[in-house]
Amino acid sequence: MSQAHTQEFLSFTLGGMEYGLDARQVREWRPLDALGRFAAGAVAVPGVAQSRGVIMPIVDMRAVFAEAGSHAASGPSDVIILTLSHCVMAMVVERVNGVVTLHPDQIGAVSCADGATPADYLLGLGTAGGRRLILIDIDRLMAVGQDRPVLSV
Repeated sequence: MSQAHTQEFLSFTLGGMEYGLDARQVREWRPLDALGRFAAGAVAVPGVAQSRGVIMPIVDMRAVFAEAGSHAASGPSDVIILTLSHCVMAMVVERVNGVVTLHPDQIGAVSCADGATPADYLLGLGTAGGRRLILIDIDRLMAVGQDRPVLSV
């Protein structure tokens, strides 16, 4: 299979599950404590940060998933600096695992147990080397309103 048909995803962990987002949207990733933060805010949006001269909001995905019954937002964490269609932002996750390259035949459709339509930000389920990744469209996920669920797999 040709390299032109592969897609790279940055893999990260939240709540014991592995996720992937389009690696082209990632500016960088690093330990959370290496990010210059200022201005406090709410739990899921704990303020703003500065990285390489860019001021951006921070979204703590650990806190979002903790509200959904997952792990609490504590312990060592990583931050992913993303370029979205409407802004640059920092997203806090439990751990960044690295870049995973997937061929189209390694990406399956998302289905819900109750037959409902999956959330529009779920791109598919990726499999590589015995790992399963929930692939997300980070632009769509960050546009989710408060009246929509974070996860509906």
